[in-house]
Amino acid sequence: MKNYKIRLKTIDDVRNFVNAIASVECDVDLASGRYVVDAKSIMGIFSLDLANEIDMTVHCDCCIDKVEEKLKAYIVG
Repeated sequence: MKNYKIRLKTIDDVRNFVNAIASVECDVDLASGRYVVDAKSIMGIFSLDLANEIDMTVHCDCCIDKVEEKLKAYIVG
């Protein structure tokens, strides 16, 4: 399991993020405040506060390299 901070600034960012994460086999969650949603759910993502950084948790170690490669544009720091 690994945690990241991500930023999704536009509607296109959210759409591209969901398309990229959909090909990852493991479970990925996004959290903003006390809300946690499935990162593969576009409707769930739009329920989060996108004005701030979002916490992303990848729940397996086998996909870490794939996730980092596909989402490097959205990972902060």
